[in-house]
Parts: sequence; C-alpha cells; structure tokens
Amino acid sequence: MVGGRTADLAPTAAVKIFSAGTAGCVADLLTFPLDTAKVRLQVQGESKSLLKGQRAKYRGVFGTIFTMVKTEGPRSLYCGLVAGLQRQMSFASVRIGMYDTMKQLYSQGSENAGIGTRLLAGCTTGAMAVAFAQPTDVVKVRFQAQGWLPENGCVKRYNSTIDAYKTIARDEGFKGLWKGSLPNIARNAIVNCSELVTYDIIKELILHHNLLTDNMPCHFTAAFVAGFCATIVASPVDVVKTRFMNSVPGQYSGAVNCALTMLIKEGPTAFYKGFMPSFLRLGSWNIVMFVSYEQIKRVVVRFQQP
Repeated sequence: MVGGRTADLAPTAAVKIFSAGTAGCVADLLTFPLDTAKVRLQVQGESKSLLKGQRAKYRGVFGTIFTMVKTEGPRSLYCGLVAGLQRQMSFASVRIGMYDTMKQLYSQGSENAGIGTRLLAGCTTGAMAVAFAQPTDVVKVRFQAQGWLPENGCVKRYNSTIDAYKTIARDEGFKGLWKGSLPNIARNAIVNCSELVTYDIIKELILHHNLLTDNMPCHFTAAFVAGFCATIVASPVDVVKTRFMNSVPGQYSGAVNCALTMLIKEGPTAFYKGFMPSFLRLGSWNIVMFVSYEQIKRVVVRFQQP
C-alpha cells in the first residue's frame, strides 16, 4: 500500500473481515438486478412449456430485466435483496476477509506465497463461507426465481425473508436450508480461487512492474480480470447450484442428478445459460467490491490512528 503513514499500517484480520462484508453489501446493492436476471435465465429451462418447444419468456440479460419490469414491476429486480445482504455480511466477510489470514497460515508467515498456497487459501475460505451462509443463499435464490415457477407460472412462494426461512425449514426440514451445499461448496471454492487468486496475482504484477500505483485504477483492472476468469470457470457449477437450490422436493435426487438431467434434456450449452448476465454481474460486482474493499480498509485503518 502507498500513500503516507496510513499506507504503512497493515489492516488487522478484524478490519479485513468487516471491510469485506461491507464491500460485499455495497456491491450487491449496485449489481443485484443483474444477478436476478442471471437466476431467471438459468432456471427458465426447467419450464415444462419451454421443454415442449414454446418460446422462451426471457431472452438476454437486458431483455430479461425489461420483461421483469414490464410484467412484475421494478421491485422484482430486487426480490431477495434482504437475504442477499445477509448473505454478504456472513459470506464475503469470511471468504474474502479471511483470505490473507489463511494465505499467511499456509505459507507459515512468508511474504512470497506460491500459487498453490493461494489456491489452497481460496478453497478453504470459500468452503468455510458456505458453512455460515448457505441458508441465506437458498432463500436469496428462491426469492429471485419465484416469479418463474415451472409448474405454476408466476406464483409467489414466500411473503417475506423470515417467512421463507420458516417455510423451508417447516416443509423441507432443517436440511432444506442447506440444500445445494455440495455444488455451492464446489462453486465457491472455484470462484474464490479464480477470483481472489487472480486479483491477488494481477494486482501484485501491476505493482511489481510499476504499471500503476496501489490505487483505484490498479484495483479496477485487477478486479475486472478476476471477474472474467471467475465467470468462465464457475458458470457450469453456478447453473447447477441455482437449478438445484430452486427445485421443488423430489425434482432431483442430488446435484449430480440435476447436472445429468440438464445435460440430457437441454444439452451442454445449458451449463452456460445466463453467461452474459453472469459476466456482467461478476465483473461489475468484483470491480465495486474490490475497489470498495480497498478503500474501506484504508478508511478504517486511518480512523484507528491515534
């Protein structure tokens, strides 16, 4: 870090955890409509009418957003936002805020952590975050998808976030709140590795070769590359995760069955449904999150100075 006295003070683990959770919430507030559009595109292949050859309701990210605003109102773009913010406070704070701590732990305090160490740290914090935040992710996906239910059309499953938690626990058992944990662990291990490790390495290279200073342009560039890499690698797992978590009880026997059903009925391209909104969302989310994360860390460290 550069920029005077503040730059010389390293943020503590607590500062990083707080900054990551807050930055995740800021990023979600600004990019949530793109995430909702992505979910709608990913689940619409489950519609029985669509499988019979009828025209898709949603076409493209901006077409999806336009259709949702026209048919359900602009508020539908932020359906599930409360659960999304709950998710980021418990999720981003762990997977992003604890990344440096795990990296130092695995490298035994070395300043020059290798790629293997970084990947291991990313996998670890990604998996840990799922253990804390999976129920919030299930509720978020259910809310985002509930305007497109294959068996009933546009029907509301839940009236509020609290109602969603209670209904899922009552109808599907406590395990229902952790539905899709395995694909979500796989997804977040992959996303964390491709996202955090890419950001870490690109930022390090930019600073090492003096291309930019440790400020917003550097953070923006590294975050954009990280978002693109994460989307390429994680899209197939993300689609399976969304389909499985949104499914009604008994629709799929497990995440693997969900993936096989998609492959057989819809072909391999189904795994990249919603790729453009995924990239727009992950790219923009990464830019907002990492830039906010770096700035919030600096503000908090500056505030802690005597």
